[in-house]
Amino acid sequence: EVQLVESGGGLVQAGGSLRLSCAASGFLFSDYAIGWFRQSPGKEREGVSCISSSDGSTIYVDSVKGRFTISSDNAKNMLYLQMNSLKPEDTAVYYCAAGGICEYDSMNYWGKGTLVTVSS
Repeated sequence: EVQLVESGGGLVQAGGSLRLSCAASGFLFSDYAIGWFRQSPGKEREGVSCISSSDGSTIYVDSVKGRFTISSDNAKNMLYLQMNSLKPEDTAVYYCAAGGICEYDSMNYWGKGTLVTVSS
């Protein structure tokens, strides 16, 4: 059974940091593009960051560049998102996902999400 389980969300003040983790099971992590998406109330889900399966390159949405860092430990089937200098607009449910390529429509597997709330 394929599972993606996120953890590490919570309440943090603006300027603070959080580290999200995603534990994957039931599939070979390194064969997939893996990434983080987020959804705020009333907004569509958006891609935050992703690691390509082809060459391991990383991509970030412009709004988090320089603040967030994605990483993975393929031996442990773990994905991480280090979030620094958090802003209230980063408040969202963050989802871990895996698929063929780093695009929303290509993601085959999704976690249930973890809530990040950034207070001003």
